[in-house]
Amino acid sequence: MPYEAGSKECRHLIEAKDSLLLAMESLSNINSTEVLQIQIREIYNTLEVMHDKRKKIEFSS
Repeated sequence: MPYEAGSKECRHLIEAKDSLLLAMESLSNINSTEVLQIQIREIYNTLEVMHDKRKKIEFSS
C-alpha cells in the first residue's frame, strides 16, 4: 500500500480499496466470477468517492 498522508479514516479507506483490488485480482483467475467482480468494482468506486470527499474535508481544514 503506498503511503498517503491523512487521517486514520483515509488510511482505512485506502486499506479497504487495496483489499478489494486484491480480491478482484484473485477472482479474475476463477471462472464465472464476473458478476462478483462487477459488484466489488462498484463497492471500490463507492469507497473512492468517500475517500475523495474525505480528502477535500482534510485539505480545506
